[in-house]
Amino acid sequence: MGDTPREVAQRLIRGISEQRFTELADLYAEDTVVELPFSPERTVMRGRDELAKHFAGAADRPLRVVAKNLVVHETADPEVVVAEYDYDVEAGDRNGTVGNVLVIRVRDGHIVSSRDYHDHTAIAAIAAIVAG
Repeated sequence: MGDTPREVAQRLIRGISEQRFTELADLYAEDTVVELPFSPERTVMRGRDELAKHFAGAADRPLRVVAKNLVVHETADPEVVVAEYDYDVEAGDRNGTVGNVLVIRVRDGHIVSSRDYHDHTAIAAIAAIVAG
C-alpha cells in the first residue's frame, strides 16, 4: 500500500513550496486528470507526462510560491482529501497571498484526479508585474 491521500497531498504542496518540480510528476498516476477550473483557459491536464511538462515550465518562471496554513480534510470517501492553504507568492520585489483549495483523489499512493482551485488571476498579476 502506498502513502495515504493526506500524505500525498502534503508531499505535493511541500514539493511545490520547495521548488522540487522534477519530482512532482511522480506523485501522479500515469493516467491522471488534473483540472484547473479557475484558470482563465479552464485547463485540463491528462497524464503524468503532461504534468511533468507543466512542472518543468514552472521551474523557468520568475515566481515562487510557498504554502502556509495548510489544513487537509479527510472525507467520507477514503480516496479523497481536500487541502486548504495559502500561497505566499513572490516575484521579484512583489509579493502577495493567494488562497487555494485542492480536491485530490489518491489511489495506490498516486493522484488519479485533482481539481485545483487557485486564484490564477491574482498569481498572474504578481508575475506580470515582474515580467512586464
